[in-house]
This record gives sequence, structure tokens and C-alpha cells, in this order.
Amino acid sequence: MTAAAQDTQPAGSAIAILLIEDNDANRDMLARRLEKRGYRVLTAATGAQGFALALTSRPDLILMDVRLPDRCGLELSRALKNDPTTRAIPIIALSANAQLSDRATALSAGCDDYEPKPINLPTLLQKMQSALQKTR
Repeated sequence: MTAAAQDTQPAGSAIAILLIEDNDANRDMLARRLEKRGYRVLTAATGAQGFALALTSRPDLILMDVRLPDRCGLELSRALKNDPTTRAIPIIALSANAQLSDRATALSAGCDDYEPKPINLPTLLQKMQSALQKTR
């Protein structure tokens, strides 16, 4: 492992991130960028896959696309926050909408934070670290 990779590795080498994103290119690009920083990334392309993975894998954090082909990401976030198995998992909503009201809507749906697309990776990583620190 290079020194640069060591510098970006999160505390604890087994931090699992569930990325629920229907766009193949966005999902693959973000997963690779997170894996380069030492995260273990699970991916799902639909809300149903994401919900099942959240229940069985119990990731440390969920990155949730707001628009999914089978279910609204905010609706899925509410369901995850209402389930005792997944309630404590932080969720960061990802959305192509960048209006102030979208952030408020995501937070009212139970998301712990919101990141507009296109993703600003340094900002997202900072939000992820903040959310993870609150659960540890």
C-alpha cells in the first residue's frame, strides 16, 4: 500500500458503505473512488436490492440516490429508519436536484445528510466521516 493510500484509509479497515444508485456509470465511479480510500463498498441498483442488502449486511453508512427505478430513495430512507435493524445506520441522500428545499426534504425523510450531484468527493467524504463519528 502506498503512503498516499494509507493517508486516505478511514479509521478501521472494515467500514462498509452501501451505495444505492441506479446509474451504472455513477455507481461504478463512486464505488471505485471510495474503495481507493479504503472503504468496503456494497452496491445496489434498485431500492429493493438496497433494502435487502441493508437488512442482511448492516453497513456502517448508506449513500442513497433519491431517484430509483422501483422506489423513491426518500421513501426507502423512511422505511430503513423505521426498521429497528437499520434505524441507526446513517443515510446520506444523493440527488441531482440542488435546491435548498431538496436538502430539507431529505432530512425530513430521515436522511442524516444530503449531497447534490455531481458529487464533490472531498465534501462527501467529510459528510461521511461526520456521520460515521456520530455512530461510534
